[in-house]
Amino acid sequence: MLEQSVKKISAFWDPEGEICFDRLSCTGAVGADSCLPPCGLDHSPVSRCPTYLCGMRKLRMDELPRKSRTEFQQAEKLPVILILENIRSMHNVGSVFRTADAFLVNGIYLCGYTPRPPHRDIHKTALGATETVEWKYAESAEEVVKDLKSGGYRVVAVEQVEGSIPLHQFAITEGEQMALIFGNEVDGVSEKVLALCDSCIEIPQYGMKHSLNVSVAAGMVLWELVRSFV
Repeated sequence: MLEQSVKKISAFWDPEGEICFDRLSCTGAVGADSCLPPCGLDHSPVSRCPTYLCGMRKLRMDELPRKSRTEFQQAEKLPVILILENIRSMHNVGSVFRTADAFLVNGIYLCGYTPRPPHRDIHKTALGATETVEWKYAESAEEVVKDLKSGGYRVVAVEQVEGSIPLHQFAITEGEQMALIFGNEVDGVSEKVLALCDSCIEIPQYGMKHSLNVSVAAGMVLWELVRSFV
């Protein structure tokens, strides 16, 4: 099996069946649309490395523009609060925290039976984000929504409903404060909370499932909002 795989790789990389590992280093002469390997073998143009790959180098952790905890707390935040209503999975909760940290979300409300830090299963996916992103627990998501609306927040559920707004047509306006609600993995946002919302966002889907993991959905929606600020 391994021998067959090597033959396939050899046939792809070199028309004469000779494997050249030097070509992977991309240190050869750069042509108009590809770079040539320094090995001297006559490779077919199809197997040459595109020019844009030649400058690709994975960044080290110390090269990333990472904020300290103090810098994070002092940074201007995205004017968005997340409300997690009755999320069961600790891994999902941790992933949402991590995404909230990445996009400088203003805070998170954990409502109902949504698990709360500290817990090792939340930390597995949060990777320390529970220490940077502000969060509060509230037994009732309904009360949180009422309080936020009275404070001037636009409350938007991420849910499949009649009249929902496709994500790509949705935007946050300058100076607006928004609360996004994500519901239970199976039942979604509760009917009582939906009745209090100003509108609903739906992520267009074209396959069979029409269902996304809640942490994946949170990442997609937040990035779409962040795009208007960058």
